[in-house]
Amino acid sequence: MDLEVSPALTIPTSELGWRFSRSSGPGGQHVNTSDSRVELSWDVAGSAALSDDQRQQLVTRLGPRLIAGVITVTASEQRSQLRNREIALAKLSRLVAEGLLPSLLPAGRANPPGARSAGTGSQRNTGRRRNNNENDRPPINWLSESRCQQPV
Repeated sequence: MDLEVSPALTIPTSELGWRFSRSSGPGGQHVNTSDSRVELSWDVAGSAALSDDQRQQLVTRLGPRLIAGVITVTASEQRSQLRNREIALAKLSRLVAEGLLPSLLPAGRANPPGARSAGTGSQRNTGRRRNNNENDRPPINWLSESRCQQPV
């Protein structure tokens, strides 16, 4: 069963790699006897299903998740290996679809308009601003009549 990510992209089953292991999730004694945890891997860098532009976009956007050009997702939420397979396929499909979404930034823009630069908003500056605001307040008169009243 091929994985349809979008109408324009279908990942062939032959490019998907499966691994199964024992899950630590729900299932009681059943967990100790069956390999219900699923790992699904796909070689983004070597896939024939992708165009060069798609491959470059995925490698750029999914970079931190890729190990040697391969993306791996896991699923161990369910007791059933079959259900965990379906969850892993859905996770991979969602990741790839999100990675192929068109960029919202115009070409050549590093940051969106209004984004802070690295130097603004540091702890030191915000603390200084807060202290300046405290200094602008009128002093408290601790000896005022309302504060020095004796309890009756």
